[in-house]
Amino acid sequence: MCADCRAPQRLNRTRGHARRRAALAAAGAAVAALVLTACGSGGTSGGSGSTNFITGADGIATVKKGERTAAPDLSGTTIDGKKLDVADYKGKVVVLNVWGSWCPPCRAEAPNFVKVAEETAGKGVQFVGINTRDTDTQPARAFEKQYGVTYPSLYDPTGKLMLRFEKGTLNPQAIPSTLIIDRDGKIAARTLQALSEDKLREMIDPVVAEK
Repeated sequence: MCADCRAPQRLNRTRGHARRRAALAAAGAAVAALVLTACGSGGTSGGSGSTNFITGADGIATVKKGERTAAPDLSGTTIDGKKLDVADYKGKVVVLNVWGSWCPPCRAEAPNFVKVAEETAGKGVQFVGINTRDTDTQPARAFEKQYGVTYPSLYDPTGKLMLRFEKGTLNPQAIPSTLIIDRDGKIAARTLQALSEDKLREMIDPVVAEK
């Protein structure tokens, strides 16, 4: 075959390789973006079948005070081996954070949670973690020591606590997830993303201000 005839074939192959490289790069960027916001499914089958909550552009879903559902039984053993029942905090605003020591977004948001927990303790706000998918408590305890976490975390390696949330409610569906439980023990807000300090306060402040 003449050289001039082979030139278009080489050009087509070059273009094909370029398109494949571009597609792979786009896919990689999409995966990276997902990793930055959430580590994966929380192991629940819940969905958004209910219509009593609204998710804003900021990714925070909220429920009006008179339309909220009660949080399920969230009791068990902490990563320190102590007994804990979230219901004992009724009368306080509870910030419930689902996390894992293996989760990069959880590490990214941990300093924000520590800071806000300290600054809101005097306002009747109690932070509680749910540690999940850590097959041993040692990495979870090391995580808390590294970031100076002083509030308790229930140990839930297989996600059983998250399965207690009813389908269609503000159930946690990713890691990290954060829920706000009002003073009556009802779920007021939820987000399925890592939170900045400002976003965390944006979730907490309206519930603290409720009478």
